[in-house]
Amino acid sequence: MPELHAVPMAPTRPSGNLTAAASTVTFGLAAAGWVATVWRASGMDAGVATDLGSFGSFVAAWTSMTVAMMLPAATGAVLRRARADGGVRGLPVFVGSYLAVWTLVGVVAYPLYRPHGTLAAGAAVVAAGLYELTPIKRRFRSRCIERIGSGFELGWWCVGSTVGLMVTLFALGVMSLAWMSTITAVVVLQKTTPPKAAVDRTLALAIVALGVLVIAAPAAVPGLTPTM
Repeated sequence: MPELHAVPMAPTRPSGNLTAAASTVTFGLAAAGWVATVWRASGMDAGVATDLGSFGSFVAAWTSMTVAMMLPAATGAVLRRARADGGVRGLPVFVGSYLAVWTLVGVVAYPLYRPHGTLAAGAAVVAAGLYELTPIKRRFRSRCIERIGSGFELGWWCVGSTVGLMVTLFALGVMSLAWMSTITAVVVLQKTTPPKAAVDRTLALAIVALGVLVIAAPAAVPGLTPTM
Protein backbone atom coordinates (compact mmCIF):
# COMPACT_ATOMS: atom_id res chain seq x y z
CA MET A 1 0.00 0.00 0.00
CA PRO A 2 1.57 3.34 -1.03
CA GLU A 3 2.64 5.63 1.72
CA LEU A 4 0.44 8.68 2.15
CA HIS A 5 2.01 12.05 2.66
CA ALA A 6 0.21 15.05 4.10
CA VAL A 7 -0.16 17.83 1.60
CA PRO A 8 1.08 21.05 3.16
CA MET A 9 -1.47 23.83 3.26
CA ALA A 10 -0.70 27.17 1.73
CA PRO A 11 0.60 29.51 4.41
CA THR A 12 -1.86 32.08 5.64
CA ARG A 13 -0.98 35.50 6.79
CA PRO A 14 -1.15 35.71 10.58
CA SER A 15 -4.04 37.85 11.73
CA GLY A 16 -1.63 39.60 14.08
CA ASN A 17 0.44 40.84 11.14
CA LEU A 18 -2.71 41.97 9.36
CA THR A 19 -3.89 43.87 12.42
CA ALA A 20 -0.49 45.49 12.86
CA ALA A 21 -0.33 46.55 9.22
CA ALA A 22 -3.83 48.04 9.19
CA SER A 23 -3.27 49.79 12.53
CA THR A 24 0.05 51.23 11.39
CA VAL A 25 -1.48 52.66 8.23
CA THR A 26 -4.47 54.12 10.07
CA PHE A 27 -2.59 55.70 12.95
CA GLY A 28 0.21 56.84 10.65
CA LEU A 29 -2.27 58.75 8.49
CA ALA A 30 -3.96 60.18 11.58
CA ALA A 31 -0.62 61.36 12.98
CA ALA A 32 0.21 63.02 9.67
CA GLY A 33 -3.22 64.64 9.74
CA TRP A 34 -2.55 66.10 13.17
CA VAL A 35 0.81 67.50 12.07
CA ALA A 36 -0.82 69.16 9.06
CA THR A 37 -3.73 70.40 11.18
CA VAL A 38 -1.49 72.02 13.78
CA TRP A 39 0.47 73.71 11.02
CA ARG A 40 -2.60 74.97 9.15
CA ALA A 41 -4.58 76.02 12.24
CA SER A 42 -1.74 78.11 13.62
CA GLY A 43 -2.99 81.68 13.97
CA MET A 44 -6.45 80.93 12.55
CA ASP A 45 -8.35 80.28 15.79
CA ALA A 46 -10.48 83.26 16.77
CA GLY A 47 -13.21 81.38 18.60
CA VAL A 48 -16.69 82.34 17.43
CA ALA A 49 -15.16 85.01 15.18
CA THR A 50 -13.04 82.52 13.20
CA ASP A 51 -12.97 83.24 9.47
CA LEU A 52 -12.68 80.16 7.26
CA GLY A 53 -10.68 81.98 4.58
CA SER A 54 -10.82 80.94 0.93
CA PHE A 55 -12.66 77.81 -0.15
CA GLY A 56 -9.47 76.09 -1.26
CA SER A 57 -7.58 76.79 1.94
CA PHE A 58 -10.53 75.65 4.06
CA VAL A 59 -10.97 72.39 2.15
CA ALA A 60 -7.26 71.65 2.58
CA ALA A 61 -7.46 72.41 6.31
CA TRP A 62 -10.72 70.49 6.70
CA THR A 63 -9.28 67.44 4.96
CA SER A 64 -6.33 67.27 7.32
CA MET A 65 -8.69 67.85 10.27
CA THR A 66 -10.96 64.96 9.33
CA VAL A 67 -7.98 62.66 8.79
CA ALA A 68 -6.71 63.62 12.24
CA MET A 69 -10.05 63.52 14.06
CA MET A 70 -12.02 60.76 12.34
CA LEU A 71 -9.47 58.11 11.35
CA PRO A 72 -8.56 57.07 14.93
CA ALA A 73 -12.24 56.38 15.64
CA ALA A 74 -12.53 54.34 12.43
CA THR A 75 -9.63 52.03 13.30
CA GLY A 76 -11.95 49.21 14.36
CA ALA A 77 -13.88 49.38 11.09
CA VAL A 78 -10.63 49.47 9.12
CA LEU A 79 -9.40 46.34 10.91
CA ARG A 80 -12.69 44.52 10.28
CA ARG A 81 -12.53 45.50 6.63
CA ALA A 82 -8.97 44.20 6.36
CA ARG A 83 -9.92 40.88 7.97
CA ALA A 84 -12.97 40.52 5.74
CA ASP A 85 -10.83 41.16 2.64
CA GLY A 86 -7.97 38.98 3.90
CA GLY A 87 -5.45 41.76 3.36
CA VAL A 88 -4.85 45.48 3.15
CA ARG A 89 -5.08 45.94 -0.62
CA GLY A 90 -8.64 47.23 -0.44
CA LEU A 91 -7.99 49.63 2.42
CA PRO A 92 -6.94 52.67 0.33
CA VAL A 93 -10.33 52.68 -1.43
CA PHE A 94 -12.17 52.00 1.84
CA VAL A 95 -10.38 54.73 3.79
CA GLY A 96 -10.41 57.14 0.86
CA SER A 97 -14.16 56.84 0.33
CA TYR A 98 -14.77 57.20 4.08
CA LEU A 99 -12.77 60.43 4.13
CA ALA A 100 -14.47 61.60 0.92
CA VAL A 101 -17.78 61.66 2.77
CA TRP A 102 -16.24 63.87 5.46
CA THR A 103 -14.73 66.12 2.79
CA LEU A 104 -18.22 66.54 1.32
CA VAL A 105 -19.44 67.60 4.78
CA GLY A 106 -16.85 70.39 4.76
CA VAL A 107 -17.85 71.46 1.25
CA VAL A 108 -21.47 71.76 2.38
CA ALA A 109 -20.59 73.49 5.66
CA TYR A 110 -18.35 76.15 4.07
CA PRO A 111 -21.09 78.33 2.48
CA LEU A 112 -23.34 77.91 5.53
CA TYR A 113 -20.81 79.01 8.11
CA ARG A 114 -20.37 82.62 9.21
CA PRO A 115 -18.42 84.18 12.08
CA HIS A 116 -21.04 84.55 14.79
CA GLY A 117 -21.74 85.77 18.31
CA THR A 118 -21.84 83.91 21.59
CA LEU A 119 -25.64 83.73 21.61
CA ALA A 120 -25.70 81.83 18.32
CA ALA A 121 -22.80 79.67 19.47
CA GLY A 122 -24.51 78.76 22.73
CA ALA A 123 -27.80 77.97 21.01
CA ALA A 124 -26.01 75.70 18.53
CA VAL A 125 -24.20 73.87 21.34
CA VAL A 126 -27.45 73.36 23.26
CA ALA A 127 -29.07 71.94 20.11
CA ALA A 128 -26.06 69.65 19.61
CA GLY A 129 -26.38 68.36 23.17
CA LEU A 130 -30.10 67.67 22.73
CA TYR A 131 -29.34 65.79 19.50
CA GLU A 132 -27.15 63.42 21.52
CA LEU A 133 -30.31 62.29 23.35
CA THR A 134 -32.33 61.44 20.24
CA PRO A 135 -33.10 57.97 18.82
CA ILE A 136 -31.68 59.16 15.50
CA LYS A 137 -28.29 59.70 17.12
CA ARG A 138 -28.43 56.25 18.73
CA ARG A 139 -29.34 54.61 15.42
CA PHE A 140 -26.50 56.30 13.54
CA ARG A 141 -24.04 55.45 16.30
CA SER A 142 -24.98 51.76 16.40
CA ARG A 143 -24.69 51.47 12.62
CA CYS A 144 -21.36 53.29 12.67
CA ILE A 145 -20.01 50.78 15.21
CA GLU A 146 -21.55 47.57 13.87
CA ARG A 147 -21.41 47.86 10.08
CA ILE A 148 -18.46 48.00 7.77
CA GLY A 149 -19.82 47.76 4.22
CA SER A 150 -18.15 50.32 2.00
CA GLY A 151 -16.24 53.38 3.10
CA PHE A 152 -19.07 55.55 1.81
CA GLU A 153 -21.57 53.66 3.95
CA LEU A 154 -19.39 53.89 7.03
CA GLY A 155 -18.88 57.61 6.40
CA TRP A 156 -22.62 58.23 6.14
CA TRP A 157 -23.43 56.47 9.40
CA CYS A 158 -20.52 58.13 11.20
CA VAL A 159 -21.44 61.61 9.99
CA GLY A 160 -24.92 61.08 11.40
CA SER A 161 -23.43 59.87 14.66
CA THR A 162 -20.99 62.77 14.97
CA VAL A 163 -22.87 65.71 13.47
CA GLY A 164 -23.80 67.16 16.88
CA LEU A 165 -20.19 67.12 18.02
CA MET A 166 -19.03 68.74 14.79
CA VAL A 167 -21.68 71.46 15.15
CA THR A 168 -20.20 72.09 18.59
CA LEU A 169 -16.75 72.47 17.03
CA PHE A 170 -17.99 74.95 14.42
CA ALA A 171 -19.89 76.88 17.08
CA LEU A 172 -17.05 77.23 19.59
CA GLY A 173 -14.05 77.58 17.28
CA VAL A 174 -13.61 75.43 14.21
CA MET A 175 -9.85 76.01 14.17
CA SER A 176 -9.35 75.51 17.92
CA LEU A 177 -6.86 72.72 18.56
CA ALA A 178 -8.19 72.36 22.11
CA TRP A 179 -11.76 71.74 20.95
CA MET A 180 -10.56 69.48 18.13
CA SER A 181 -8.67 67.33 20.64
CA THR A 182 -11.60 67.20 23.05
CA ILE A 183 -14.12 66.25 20.37
CA THR A 184 -11.74 63.67 18.90
CA ALA A 185 -11.53 61.99 22.30
CA VAL A 186 -15.34 61.91 22.58
CA VAL A 187 -15.72 60.55 19.04
CA VAL A 188 -13.19 57.77 19.69
CA LEU A 189 -14.94 56.88 22.94
CA GLN A 190 -18.36 56.72 21.29
CA LYS A 191 -17.17 54.62 18.36
CA THR A 192 -15.08 52.14 20.30
CA THR A 193 -17.30 51.45 23.31
CA PRO A 194 -20.88 50.14 23.51
CA PRO A 195 -23.54 52.71 24.35
CA LYS A 196 -24.27 53.18 28.06
CA ALA A 197 -27.33 55.25 28.87
CA ALA A 198 -25.87 56.82 32.01
CA VAL A 199 -22.65 57.87 30.25
CA ASP A 200 -24.42 59.09 27.12
CA ARG A 201 -26.97 61.14 29.04
CA THR A 202 -24.26 62.67 31.20
CA LEU A 203 -22.28 63.68 28.12
CA ALA A 204 -25.37 65.13 26.42
CA LEU A 205 -26.32 67.14 29.50
CA ALA A 206 -22.74 68.37 29.84
CA ILE A 207 -22.88 69.67 26.26
CA VAL A 208 -26.21 71.37 26.94
CA ALA A 209 -24.76 72.92 30.12
CA LEU A 210 -21.77 74.16 28.11
CA GLY A 211 -24.12 75.82 25.64
CA VAL A 212 -26.00 77.52 28.47
CA LEU A 213 -22.70 78.72 29.92
CA VAL A 214 -21.67 80.15 26.55
CA ILE A 215 -24.90 82.15 26.45
CA ALA A 216 -24.93 83.25 30.08
CA ALA A 217 -21.22 83.81 30.78
CA PRO A 218 -19.15 83.63 27.58
CA ALA A 219 -16.10 85.07 29.32
CA ALA A 220 -15.96 81.88 31.43
CA VAL A 221 -15.21 79.76 28.33
CA PRO A 222 -11.52 80.14 27.39
CA GLY A 223 -10.79 81.01 23.78
CA LEU A 224 -14.42 81.66 22.88
CA THR A 225 -13.94 85.29 21.95
CA PRO A 226 -10.79 86.90 20.54
CA THR A 227 -8.67 88.85 22.97
CA MET A 228 -8.62 92.59 22.43
